[in-house]
Order: sequence, then C-alpha cells, then structure tokens
Amino acid sequence: MKIQFAETVFEAEAGMTVYEAAKAAGVLTRDHIAALVDGEPRDLTAELTGDAEVKLLTFEDAEGRHIFNHTAAHILAQAVKRLYPAVKLTIGPAIDKGFYYDFDSDEPFTADTLKALEAEMKKIVKENLRIERFTLPKAEALKLMQEREEPYKVELIEELPEGETISFYKQGEYVDLCTGPHLFSTGLVKAYKLTSCTGAYWRGDQQNKVLKRVYGIAFPKKEQLTAHLDMLEEAKKRDHNKIGRELEYFTTVDYIGQGLPIMLPKGARVIQLLQRWVEDYEQSKGCQLTKTPLFAKRDLYKISGHWDHYRDGMFIMGDPDDETKECFALRPMTCPFQYQVYLNRMRSYRDLPMRLGETSTLFRNEDSGEMHGLIRVRQFTISEGHLVLRPDQLEEEFRECLALAKEMLGTVGLLEDCTFRFSQWDPANPKNKYEGTKEQWEEAQAVMGRILDNLGLEYTIGIDEAAFYGPKLDIQYKNVFGKEDTIVTIQIDMLLAEKFGMYYTDSDNQQKLPYIIHRTSLGCYERTLALLIEKYAGAFPMWLAPLQVEVIPVSPEYTDYAREVADKLYAGGLKVHCDSRTDTMRYKIREAQLAKTPYMLVVGERDRAAGTVSVRTRAGEDLGAMPTEEFLAKALEEIRTKAR
Repeated sequence: MKIQFAETVFEAEAGMTVYEAAKAAGVLTRDHIAALVDGEPRDLTAELTGDAEVKLLTFEDAEGRHIFNHTAAHILAQAVKRLYPAVKLTIGPAIDKGFYYDFDSDEPFTADTLKALEAEMKKIVKENLRIERFTLPKAEALKLMQEREEPYKVELIEELPEGETISFYKQGEYVDLCTGPHLFSTGLVKAYKLTSCTGAYWRGDQQNKVLKRVYGIAFPKKEQLTAHLDMLEEAKKRDHNKIGRELEYFTTVDYIGQGLPIMLPKGARVIQLLQRWVEDYEQSKGCQLTKTPLFAKRDLYKISGHWDHYRDGMFIMGDPDDETKECFALRPMTCPFQYQVYLNRMRSYRDLPMRLGETSTLFRNEDSGEMHGLIRVRQFTISEGHLVLRPDQLEEEFRECLALAKEMLGTVGLLEDCTFRFSQWDPANPKNKYEGTKEQWEEAQAVMGRILDNLGLEYTIGIDEAAFYGPKLDIQYKNVFGKEDTIVTIQIDMLLAEKFGMYYTDSDNQQKLPYIIHRTSLGCYERTLALLIEKYAGAFPMWLAPLQVEVIPVSPEYTDYAREVADKLYAGGLKVHCDSRTDTMRYKIREAQLAKTPYMLVVGERDRAAGTVSVRTRAGEDLGAMPTEEFLAKALEEIRTKAR
C-alpha cells in the first residue's frame, strides 16, 4: 500500500487506518486533515487494504477544504443542540466559502445567539472529540433518529431505498445522519467565525417551514481566519450593492419589486456608454443589428423548446394551460426571435455566415433568494448575438466570438480575473433538461472540445451546466465575496435550426441545416456594471466615468470663468459639470473626490488671466496649471485609448 503526500510516496502496511499509516510514515502533521482513498474522499479513521492508494489532503486541497468545512458544520450543530436541545436538525453542507446549517427553531437567532454558539464551539474544539463513522440498516437508522426526535432526519431516511446501508457520524454525544467524510477529531478546527443568520425554506420550497440558516467560515489556523476576515472587510468596501447605491448608480424600490433595479443617471450613463461601444464594435466586425419584440405567444416558445424546458423561469401573461385563448410570455432569450430574420427569405450558402446582434432586454423569473444587487436580477439587458453558419465555418466563427469577448472584457479590465468553463450535458439525466440524442450531444461536445483545444484555452469542465440545446463555453468571474457567476457565454447549437426549418441551399444545390452559435460579447450590462463598480471601487476609468470633470471656482467671482471652461470642455466632447455652489473650494474638492470624479479643475485669478486650469486628480495628485486646450487634448486621448 502506498501513501502519497504532495509529490512524495511512502510505503505503509495493510490493516492500518489512514491515520496510523500516515503517522507511521512520519508525514502526518495537524495540517493533514483528510485523505483520498482510491480516489474517493475518506476520513483518517478508514481502514486500508493492501492495494489501497492514499493521498493525504490538507486545507489547500479543494477536497480537504470541503471535508474541513463539513466538520465545522457538525461542530456548529453540536453547539446548537447543547445550548438549545429543542431545536431540530435539518442539513448542514460545506459550500464554496465555508459552511451552513439549517435549524428548525421557534426562537430567533440573534447576534448574541451566534456569539453564544461560537463560545460553545470553542469548548467542543478544545474537547478534541473523536469523530467516528458508523452505519445502520434503514429500519435501525429510522429508529435511532425517531428516538432522538429528529423529524427532518427521519424524513430524509424514509426517502432512501429499502436495503440501503445508512451512514452516521458521531462526536461525543452528538450523532448526525451524514454521508461524510469528516476529520478524525474536532480539535483540528482551530479557527472559525459564524458570519450571519438568514431564513431558508426547508428544501427550498416556499410551501415548507422557514428555517434558521447559520453561515460560518472555518480554518486550521487563526492567522488564516484573520486574513479572511480582513479580505471580507475590503470586499464590503467594494461591494457594488453598497457603494453603487452610495454613489447613486442604482436603487431598488420595494413596491416595484425584487430584482427590478432602477438605474439612476450615473448608472444609466455607464450602461449607455457600454452599449454604444459594443454595438459599434460588433458592427465593425460584420454583425448586423436587429430589434425584436420583448414578448411573444407561447407558440414561439413551444417551437424553440423553451416552453418545455424553461417555462418555470418565464413571466407568463394569460393561462398557460388554456389552449383556447392566446397566451403570451416575456422573452427569457432572444434566439427564437432573431431566427425570424434568417427565415425572412430563402437562404443559400452564400448568405452564410449571418451574424446577428441585438441589445436585448430579457426577463427571467429568478427565485427571490437568488437576487443580489445588479448581479442577479429579473429584468436585464444583454449584448446578445446569433451566428448562423455552415459547418465548415464553425471553428473560425467560434474563434472570432471568443476573440470578441476577450477584447471587450480586456478593455473594461475584467479579463485578467476570468476563468473558462466548458459546460456539458449530463448523459445520466437527459430527459429532464436536454433535447436531442446522445449521438448529437457527443458530436457537439466533441466539436467544441476540439475547437477549445486547438485554441489552447485552459478550461474546467462543468457537467450538467449546458443549455438544453447544446454545450457552451462559459466565461466565469467572481464578485468581491468570491461568488462565481457567468458573464459571457458562447454556445454551439446543432438542434434548434431544424425545429425552425432554417435550411439553406448549399453549393451542391442540396437543402442543409446550418449550425448556430449563441454568444454574448460583454454579457449582461447590469452584471457587468456591478463587477466594474467592485473592481474599481466606483472610480471608473476616464472613458467610462459618468462625470469626467468637475470645474471648481476658487470663489464666486470666478464662476463665470469656470462656466466658460466647462462649456469649452463640453463642446470638446467631455462630460463636465461646473460646481457653482457657494460652498468653500475645499468642500467642493472633497465632494468631487468622494464622488470618484476623475479630474477636478480649480480656477482662480491666475487661471482666468492666463486661460489655464489647475488640475487635480481624484487620488489627490496635483498636476499643476495647464492651458485648457492642453487638458482637453490630454483627456480626449485618455478616453480614446480607454486607458485604465
């Protein structure tokens, strides 16, 4: 049997536990928190056979962090049961950034509750309780949870197949239904913090009871926790949901609805700048602009498949089940609308590729719990395009779509932090979500895989992340809190053209079906705005700033000159404002800095006499006096080059 740690392999004897074998090999430290046994995560108490392959895990490994956080969730649950024995347990998984546990409690969980729970968790960690796995047949498992008066666990067990062997984990007096794995003792969780408590429906169903969900983070060392908390504090300073409102980019109103933000003048201006730039750039690349309806009869969505696969996510006007009356739905995607441009007349191979683009407003009935500022909303606008092409054009057009997305994301400053995911179907469950045959999906994914490999693109694979009609490349980005979202997609579609009868006459005079690429170039403008606010902490590059220059007179007697300067800069193409209020100059400068305005031009007697402006930046840098025309030329060049 062999044990691997990092790049080193050690021999160990069969019959040992992972812990004993690692200790005997002299490689176990408290940083080793779990193991992979024959490729599956197992805790350190697992016994080994002579042919087992073991890889020790630390907190630096994704599997290791998952196991660590899962154990922390159980420590939290044990603390809850000690302090509040009447509380009922539900589920407590590890998540990307820590863990949570859902509890059924009639008492509110306050900030003081979380402090008390943290103190009790500290005791549990100090006790260094051994964590042991055991299994029971279904009948005995039910009896155990019934005796412990845990109805939610009973419900979960009852749904398991007959004959199933069910696993539990025990630490001291605490026992939980769990598939694991876990650490071998509670003492390894040295640092933790309960971060918040929210409401959550049991199993995400609004018909079920609202539970208390406690979120937390955990680390092997206190220094790691401190660094993480510092990172969260910095994230709060950049959180678009906070500073976007403070800087008056957007707002929300309860009686308008969740996920329906109001763009204030600053936010509307930035989105306008992005849209104009995207539309002009796309058209320079041969993309034809379209404008299509915001809603359609259900008949359209039935043809496309959205009615069968996306109906729950659509806003429907009328009775969806009454076929005797017209029923409409707001569009969740633009593709079936843009196909009508292609279908407007007969097409030949000479018409292809046809590149169609649209600034599309879309509507998706997202769950209320998914809403977050501008990142996830119910109405949004997207730079959407569809390319209809011959099979021999697929790779080149896909390459150009990716180049377009990279160019745009790079220009706004987001590309350097992006990752790429090849999103594929789940062949184990095709009937629920996907259309087409296994052969069609395998062909589409093979084609896309070859294209991505030929491009030399580094990507991860996301199973069950494909669209219902084809695989896609998702360009991913994390917000300041580490939550990952898709900002751009490029999808290969081999199915929908046939549904709409989108044939073309090929050079051999035969009728053939084209391929379709669904793509965005800058993605959802609202989400992009949110990520840009966070990246730049509201201090946008000059070309994207909703207000680029604030002209500030030293005193009221120079207001006329300040307005003259502002008029000249405005005529030259800058977004400029003259602050003619009677407040002090220093107050006005400070206000402009807090508003993240790129430049402040302070003008007084010497400037008026010489025709100059005294230039300051929002960072506090004093660039001195320069002729107004010189500043204008400098500013326009900064805008032209889209400098960051």
